[in-house]
Amino acid sequence: MKLAGLKSIEDAHEESVWAVTWVPSTETRPALLLTGSLDETVRLWQPDELVNRGKMTGHCLGVASVAAHPSGHIAASASLDSFVRVFDVDSNNTIASLEAPPSEVWQLRFNPQGTMLAVAGGGSASVKIWDTTTWNLFATLSIPRPEGTKPTDKSSSKKFVLSVAWSPDGRCIACGSMDGTVSVFDADRGKFLHHLEGHFMPVRSLVFSPVEPRLLFTGSDDTHVHMYDAEGKTLVGAMSGHASWVLSVDVSTDGAALATGSSDRTVRLWDINMRGAVQTMSNHTDQVWGVAFRPGGMPGRLASVSDDKSISLYDYS
Repeated sequence: MKLAGLKSIEDAHEESVWAVTWVPSTETRPALLLTGSLDETVRLWQPDELVNRGKMTGHCLGVASVAAHPSGHIAASASLDSFVRVFDVDSNNTIASLEAPPSEVWQLRFNPQGTMLAVAGGGSASVKIWDTTTWNLFATLSIPRPEGTKPTDKSSSKKFVLSVAWSPDGRCIACGSMDGTVSVFDADRGKFLHHLEGHFMPVRSLVFSPVEPRLLFTGSDDTHVHMYDAEGKTLVGAMSGHASWVLSVDVSTDGAALATGSSDRTVRLWDINMRGAVQTMSNHTDQVWGVAFRPGGMPGRLASVSDDKSISLYDYS
């Protein structure tokens, strides 16, 4: 497995680029790249030349996360302005605007079936689930207070929820918190199951393997990448190599490789079976906030975005 640089665009946004995802292909167009930035905009890009296909406005503060519906027709952006904007990818028409209290909208992800949108709830110490048919709040999954703490303790502030992920069957939700805890929920029943421990600093990104539904990968400010059996509550592997915070993780569609972005300015490719890094890419000149593999078959593509305002696209083979 290896990465080969295809295209990089400097000044893709006017400020830091904080978020990236792929919008699946539809009957009428190929898969597109979606990016979100501190410049308050969301932009669409067509690979492999990274041609700008559109600029979406509507937020009044930086965009912290973007997510695409599995149909490829709908996407969502979460901003520091406490709004989630849901929009039609091709027309940019707003479908819904979801409001939350200040600092309670962080990472967001659609479930694989496309029926629910999960939003990491920041200071609310919860994950909010929105129904994608009505756009009503469907459930709030609250992280329980650690045993032995009193209600007056400030422990809830440490459960500031930064990241969220769905298992490939849509039955499990995992979220990462500021204190390094990963919490796992039964999505069907809306029930807290258990914590996964091992990190001691913020978990800003996590993703399930598309081929092993129980296997969860997490990236943390402690510079480590962990592999967990999310159902068995066990740490099954730990990988290190970054010199600073791991800000983003994603798994290739074949489940064989992991990509990570870090504040050490690099993108790394990891062989999951070997549990080690096989390649380091140094295209960016500032911290790498997002990495994303294109869903689907070959040719494989990986995109990365950075505080340096640039987007890089790589061939994955």
